[in-house]
Parts: sequence; structure tokens; C-alpha cells
Amino acid sequence: MSFLYLFAIRLLGTGIFLAQLINPKAKKWVRGRQEQWKNWPEVPKGRRVIWFHCASLGEFDQGLPLMDRIKEEDPEVFLLLTFFSPSGFEHYHKRKHQVDYACYLPLDLPSRASTFLDHFRPEQAYFVKYEYWHFFLREAHKRAVDCYAVCAIFRKDHRFFKWYGAFFRKTLTFMKHFFVQNKESLELLHQIGIRNLSLVGDMRFDRVIEHRKSLVSDTVIEQFLEGERAFILGSSWSEGEAMLESGIKSYVEQGKVIIAPHDIGEAHLKEIEQRFRGQCIRYSRMSEHQGENILLIDCIGKLANAYQYGKFAYVGGGFKGSLHNILEPAVFGLPVLFGPKHDRFPEGDLFLESGVAFELRKEADFPVILKAIESANDWEQKLGALIESQRGAAELIYQINFVKS
Repeated sequence: MSFLYLFAIRLLGTGIFLAQLINPKAKKWVRGRQEQWKNWPEVPKGRRVIWFHCASLGEFDQGLPLMDRIKEEDPEVFLLLTFFSPSGFEHYHKRKHQVDYACYLPLDLPSRASTFLDHFRPEQAYFVKYEYWHFFLREAHKRAVDCYAVCAIFRKDHRFFKWYGAFFRKTLTFMKHFFVQNKESLELLHQIGIRNLSLVGDMRFDRVIEHRKSLVSDTVIEQFLEGERAFILGSSWSEGEAMLESGIKSYVEQGKVIIAPHDIGEAHLKEIEQRFRGQCIRYSRMSEHQGENILLIDCIGKLANAYQYGKFAYVGGGFKGSLHNILEPAVFGLPVLFGPKHDRFPEGDLFLESGVAFELRKEADFPVILKAIESANDWEQKLGALIESQRGAAELIYQINFVKS
């Protein structure tokens, strides 16, 4: 099975290499890894290396509270960060962080894992949420590097729990401890004999609470809103925008809307402008504002801060099965709408069960949801209590790993 996995990894690398001819993201993936080892820094003598691996930007945000906690206690720790995805590597610097060095994770081959670990010699490694790369974990285990899964989440359809999953279950045995998000993950790991685990929750709750403490004003949004509160579409995709089209056109007769699409490519921006012809003004062209009621955010890094100006929010990805961050609007007391495909995101079920979110399945749902939102005035209180009840995962992990050990 190890041979088949190695073949699959080589095939993955070859596929991405060929895809770069037509796919810009694949090109960045390949270019970012080409001879990057030549630029790896020497770790200053006497500094402990703690390594965090994140698939992309969302996982980086999830891991930040623990990174900050580690640095708070020991500023001399050398924080090493790796990403699998270009979207993480290219944008992590826009967050406030204390990372000492970041790079792409090399392809999961034995030789590359050995070269990486021999160079940086981490004392501990934290894999945020998922991505259990077999050869990296095996080589780390051989070197007595303590490896932890943080904010880990498992589902019964994962390969670890299939009849053919023995090899992948073996990979999990290289981890020293699993800090899982929910009871389902706890129970699934128990079923395959893993006992070195703790139920701690999701560090993103800690992250959004901290973010709220460091808000900055956005003069462009404030100029657009003129003191009003907006209906905000965050990280939206075409499917959700189409589903909400008639609802938005009706809503702008009485209020203002902010659309921050996930894809800010020119083609998608023009698609939105065509959908709401004459009603949109781009964030970058606010100086040309002539009374439009829809602000189209056409730049990266504005959304999380924009939610402070919201009344309620729709968060995209729920029609693709990749729900984006619903905690960001919730921390500001905004009830949230999202699509029906959210089974991989336990916070979706938590919000629905707590009565602070609404599932949007069809166009006719929006006016019903809007009426329910406007009929209540205790959203901020409900959401505040919910968010507060889920905080503390980062501190709990820190206490288990660094204090009680």
C-alpha cells in the first residue's frame, strides 16, 4: 500500500505540473516549490522550532490563536509555517501574526520529507484541521517530533474508516495527540482504536473574538452606508448570488447591500454588475458613487472587518459543499443565511440548532427568512452567548501540551 500511495503522490505532482499550462493556481503551486529549499533560512542557534502546517488561509486563521499563545509565553520560539495551497501562502501576511518563516510544504515524498525535517529540526508539529501527509508524519515520528492534530474533524465517509483504510489508519498512529472539534470525530477515532485524543472545540471562535477587539473603521463603507446597516453577502459564489437575485432587488428598495464575492476576478465582478445593472458601485470606484444601493467589494481583505456594518449576512459556499466562515459575521451579532450543503462544517448545524442561522434552499426562502430576522431584536444577545460558550480551545490545547505535560 505504501508503494501505491507513493505512486499516487507522484501522479498528483505530475498532474499539477501539467495543469500549470492552463491553470494559474497550479502554476503558482509549482513555481512556489521549485528549488525553494535554497531559500530556507538557518534557524538561529538555541531557538526551538515549532512547526504549523495549514492547508490554506482558513486553516491558518484557525491555528493563529494557538500560535499567538505559544509566542506569548515564549517569544524566542521559532514559528515555522507551511501551506499546501497558494491561496494560503499568498495571503497569510495580511493577517497580524508572529510567524518567523513560511513556505510551501514540499510534495509528500520520503526524500523531501527527510530534507525538510533535517533542515528545520522541529521539536513539535501541529497539523491544523486535516492533511495527514504519510511520509512527513512517518519521518517526523522517526525523529521523535511530537505531532499533533488541532481542530481536527473526521467524518464517517473519510478513508480512515473504510475497509481499505488500513494504510491511512497507520498514518494516524504517527500523531501523538488529536485535539478534535466535535463528538462525532471523537467517536469515530475511538472506533478505530485511537485513544490519545481530547475534545476541545474550534479555535476559530477564539480567533473571531480577538478580531473583534481590534476593529478598524472603513471610511469607504461608512461613506456608502451613511449610518445604515447593510445586508452583507460574504464570500459569495454565482449560485448563491443567483438564488438571492430577486430578493436583493426587492431589498434595495428599502435598504443597502454589500457584496464581497469569493472570486474577485473581472469576469465574476462583471457578472454581478450585469445581474444588478445600474445598482452596483465598486469599492474601488466609490468616488464615482451616484446613489447606488449595492456596494461591490472588488479587493481582498475587507470582508471580516466589513461585517461590523451589517444587519444580517449570507455566507457563500453552501451550494458547493464548502461553506465559508460563518463565525465572522456571527461575532458581530448578525444572523446568518447559507446554502444546504454544510454537513462538513459542524458550526453550521450548531448555528441552525441554536436558532441563529437559516438554511437557504430556494429563491422563495429569502422573504420568509427576512421576515423572521426582522421580527426579532435579540440576535446580538443570542449570538454573543453562543460565541462565548464555544471559546477557549486554544488555551485548553496550550495547557495540555505546554503546562500539564
